[in-house]
Formats: sequence, structure tokens, C-alpha cells
Amino acid sequence: MTATGGPEVLQVQQLPKPDITNPSDILVRLKAAGVNPVDTKLRKNGLFMPGDLPAILGCDGAGIIEEVGSAISDFTPGDEVFFCYGGLGQPSGNYAEYIVVPSFAAAKKPEAIDFPEAAAAPLVLITAWEALFDRTGMAMDQGDGKKVFIHAGAGGVGHVAIQLAKIAGCQVATTVSDDKKAAFVASLGAECVINYTEQDVAEALLEWTDGRGVDIAFDTVGGAAFTQLIPAVRVYGDLVSILQIPADTDLKTLRLRNIRISQELMLTPMMLGMDDALAHHADILKQCAIWMQERKLGVHVSNLLPLEQAAKAHALIEAGSMSGKVVLDI
Repeated sequence: MTATGGPEVLQVQQLPKPDITNPSDILVRLKAAGVNPVDTKLRKNGLFMPGDLPAILGCDGAGIIEEVGSAISDFTPGDEVFFCYGGLGQPSGNYAEYIVVPSFAAAKKPEAIDFPEAAAAPLVLITAWEALFDRTGMAMDQGDGKKVFIHAGAGGVGHVAIQLAKIAGCQVATTVSDDKKAAFVASLGAECVINYTEQDVAEALLEWTDGRGVDIAFDTVGGAAFTQLIPAVRVYGDLVSILQIPADTDLKTLRLRNIRISQELMLTPMMLGMDDALAHHADILKQCAIWMQERKLGVHVSNLLPLEQAAKAHALIEAGSMSGKVVLDI
């Protein structure tokens, strides 16, 4: 990223290969980098954390460890890893050939998946996990007792959230905009598929739940889409969003219905320097890696582009209506 602006400010440049300076760090030769909407926001509006330009964007990475710090015993050179780290300014991100990562933020890549899928996974998996398991009452042993709504089920976060909810034993409703996306989310296990261009989402959810409302609603869209969910969440239910809560939110109704509101931003540990929380992210990836190895969980890569086409990757995301994830092949 050479400046703030449009996709054209992403330009290929030669920068020095990073070195390990902390004994708990690993040097990773990157094979792929996930591209996320937050990358486009940083490019347009400026870096979240202090850093000089040019800056390397990209929070998600997957690659092969080339060197380990002197304090590391759980990784060795040659290990294949994936992680969400960097890309907010300093430290550098994953749109590159190499990155230095704290070992406690990384997890070993499942053998059953390739590097592009691994690079697509971390940010969306951690976001969906924290939103559903850490922010709400969802648990692995609840069986079919909970009905969960997930906005934009074909999107990056949405399609993995559906799978996590199904692994937990929940029934899932979600929204889509066309028949192709409807077929995709149904293949992931969604029982109730709502075309939001033709149906009222709240009415459809109330009909699905016999007027009771969903136990958990996960908003990945924000704005009016968030406020429209309030009447469709049951009394004492959960409403969690990855976007800013709208200023005109009907707090009175939320209070009357004892609906718990939560927000999820998985970038917080990086932004606030919380190493314990970064280690929790790695633990999430380790558990998800088991399910990915068993093919119970997967991340759909809709577009795989060479690193040199990072600008095109940003343009695809900003065009909207994406299914799955965009990944850069390095």
C-alpha cells in the first residue's frame, strides 16, 4: 500500500526480508494470503496502527516455517502453519513472500487442505467462533435446542458460521440474494433459507420459530439489517454483530425483551497488544483444524489470484455480493 486511495495504490515493491528479533517468533515463507473487507477499508481510510508507507496489508496467512526463534519448542522449520496476524500497519502483513509471526498466534495447517484454503480461514473462523461461542450461549453439547440466524450465509464469515453452528448441533436460518447462493448455504446445512430481496427477514424468522423468535441472531451486515432483527429474537435471546451498533437502535424494546447485545471484533487483540487473546485465537484455529482435517468444516475459496493482482482482489470485494473468500497465491 503506497498511499490511501483506490485499489491502484497497491503496487508490487521489493522490500527487505524480515528477520526474527524475538526468541518466540517464527519466520514464515508465505504460500497464500487471505483478502478481507478490512483490508479494503485500511487501503481507503488509512492504517489502524502506526506504520510508514509503503505498508504490507493482509491479516490472513498460510505458509511454511523457514526459521524459528531460540525459545520455540513446539514448531520446527518445515512445519506448515496458518494464522491471522499483521496487516494493520505495523507489523507488516501477508501480501508478501515472508512474514515474522509470534509462535503463539499460529497453528499447524491441516494436511487435508491446501494453502489457499488455509489462508482464507483464520479471520472468518475466529470471527464466527467468537461471535457464536464466546459472545452467546451456544455450546457444543446443546443438541438441537437452539435456532440460530446468520446474516449473509454465503459470505466469508457467514458460510463458516453456518458450519460451526451445525457442528454444535443447532438449526440454522440464513439470508441470501439469489438461487445459487441458496443452494450453496443449503449444502452447508441451513434449514431455513430466506431470500431477503423477496421476503421480510423478521417475518420469515418468526414463522420458522412459530412466533417465538430465534435463540441467537448473528448480524454480519449492520445498519438497518441489525435493527430489523430485534423483533425476531426471542425474549432472553442473543443478538451479536460484527458491525457498529446503529445509533437509532430500539434499546427500549431490547431492554423489555431482555435481549443481550454483543459485539465482535477479532482484530482487538492485535490492536491492543493482547498476547493471551492472540493465543486464544490460535487455540480456535487448532480446534477448527481438527474439523477441517475431518472435512466437517471448510472454507470456500471463490477467487484465487496471483499476488501481483492484489488490486483486482480488492476490486472484487468492493464490488459486493461475494460468496466465500478471495485469496492471493504467493
